[in-house]
Amino acid sequence: MTPIDEDLRRQVNELVDAYRDRCLWFLRVDYYPTDLPAVLRTLDYIRRYGDREAFRKAGTLYQRLSQGRDT
Repeated sequence: MTPIDEDLRRQVNELVDAYRDRCLWFLRVDYYPTDLPAVLRTLDYIRRYGDREAFRKAGTLYQRLSQGRDT
C-alpha cells in the first residue's frame, strides 16, 4: 500500500474539516480517512456532494493521490 505523505494527509484532513457538515454528514463526526482507499473515497464524497470549489479542491488532491495507482 502506498503511504500518504504528511503534507497531503494534512491537506485532506483540512478539506474534511471544511466540508464535514455539508458533504460528509453521514460519517462519524470524528472521522478522518486513514488509508489511501478511504482517502480517495472521502475525496469522491466531497466532489460529489460539495460545491464547485469543493469539487476543484478535492479533485486536485484526488489526482495527486491516484497518480501511479493501478498502473
